Amino acid sequence: MSGEINEDVKAMSFEQALDALEKIVDDLERGDVPLDQSIRIYERGEALKAHCDRLLKAAEDKVEKIRLSRDGKPVGTEPLDAD
Repeated sequence: MSGEINEDVKAMSFEQALDALEKIVDDLERGDVPLDQSIRIYERGEALKAHCDRLLKAAEDKVEKIRLSRDGKPVGTEPLDAD
């Protein structure tokens, strides 16, 4: 993959990366993009998808639930079960 071409992806927010990925999907679905450009934008799409996956995983890791004592008062937090 063309790492240098996609360096800007790392600085994108989740929303920016998702918007860019949606545009790539639209461009590829139209089918009017030359083959060499299709390959480049497909590789960019892969970089965007991987970035979105990393951001989602990081967000999931930060989600916590509040632990309550027997009398219902908050006593701290713990990781949210992924179930």
